[in-house]
Amino acid sequence: MEELIKDIDILPAEDAQACEYKVTKEENTGRSKKLYIESYGCQMNFSDSEIVASIMKEHGFDTTSSFEKADVIFLNTCSIRDKAEQTVRKRLQQFNQVKINRPDLTIGVLGCMAERLKEKLLEEEQLVDVVVGPDAYRDLPHLVMAAEDGQKGVNTFLSREETYADISPVRLNSNGVSAFISIMRGCDNMCSFCVVPFTRGRERSRDPFSIVREAEALVAQGYKEVTLLGQNVDSYKWSPEENNKARLNKLDAPQTEIVNFANLLEMVAQVSPLLRVRFSTSHPKDITDEVLYTMKRYDNICKYIHLPVQSGNSRILELMNRTYDREWYLERVAKIREILGEECGISSDMIAGFCSETESEHLDTLSMMDMVEYDFSYMFYYSERPGTLAAKKYADDIPLETKKRRLQEIIEKQNQLSLKRNKMDIGKSQEILIEGTSKRSPDFLKGRNTANKVVIVPKGNLGIGQYVTVKITDCSSATLFGEVVG
Repeated sequence: MEELIKDIDILPAEDAQACEYKVTKEENTGRSKKLYIESYGCQMNFSDSEIVASIMKEHGFDTTSSFEKADVIFLNTCSIRDKAEQTVRKRLQQFNQVKINRPDLTIGVLGCMAERLKEKLLEEEQLVDVVVGPDAYRDLPHLVMAAEDGQKGVNTFLSREETYADISPVRLNSNGVSAFISIMRGCDNMCSFCVVPFTRGRERSRDPFSIVREAEALVAQGYKEVTLLGQNVDSYKWSPEENNKARLNKLDAPQTEIVNFANLLEMVAQVSPLLRVRFSTSHPKDITDEVLYTMKRYDNICKYIHLPVQSGNSRILELMNRTYDREWYLERVAKIREILGEECGISSDMIAGFCSETESEHLDTLSMMDMVEYDFSYMFYYSERPGTLAAKKYADDIPLETKKRRLQEIIEKQNQLSLKRNKMDIGKSQEILIEGTSKRSPDFLKGRNTANKVVIVPKGNLGIGQYVTVKITDCSSATLFGEVVG
């Protein structure tokens, strides 16, 4: 994470759909081939790339940060918005220019775009050699070998059981301090604007004991923070039936009752009091008081919740098939404030200009923002995704200029709220975990507080991975600034 990570969230309207991406780090362990992965979109994609690297490492590949050195290039893709897909298409065209001079280069598309556009990418446009969906990464070594012999390959089978629980991820983008742990895959929520249920399949929860073992291993390696990942972590549930499957698959799972997300959160928090625990993402319909009270009970569970609202208007929420209305959402926020206090960080996702949205309904989103006072938000204008319920049922009838104008109003509102929330921290002492050097100056370090806000402090004698107490002295809408007091 870079110093001004919140700047990702407050882009100008015309750029607000830009897609974050990461590349693999340079590894030289003596393996014979080089793998380059570019990962786009969400944290789950970044986590998946770590699984892919682990699988390929077992078959003779080191990772590289330079695609020019690579024998195999993978793009782990996002389909959530059209902008992300267009970015990947342009990148594929660039890689194909490289392949003109290096015909032995293997190019593959992984993830959500692979699932959605397999025939087009492989057969019609002929941009890639390998197309593999999120549940078929174990097949990658075989498909790459076939591609080396001139056979293009595809596997986009969506599994009801695959969780990659037995694979130890290669920490591609790790700072040695924070790591992702994937706890579940897929999504059963059929939001009308979203392609994820079609590209990642049905929900299935990972064995909780393998999750705890992964957290324990990370602590042993010196990590200080984990983020539990899922499309909707609050719907995590591991039942005795899955437990029996784990026993059959030799995952060494003890007999247990049903484990829900609150139970899992507690299990991970108990691994070590020095291990910070975060999670993402929560669906408003599923976040329970039990989860909130578990967060309150453990100091090392960070007091921050990403709670996407998408719209502040109940009619639009119904069209989006979000299964809650404005009042339900506000009740959940009130409960978060009641149990965890006003200082608990809350962030959101917003979509401007959804199908048939009126001006007054847009104003409802702005008023929702005022009522909740989000610390930051991820904000986009609506882009129709082929195959979704919205694309089939509703006309994308809001002019682009109107979408952009409404989005800009949302961004400006969020800037105001972020600054207001950050000013509340001035004068307070907070514990932060140092994660790295400030992007703007080697004389400063950056860390995050419990509410997931970036804090910049003078470097002094501090080290990465250290917990320090900081007094907040100043802020911008994106960042806190402080001085070490303990």
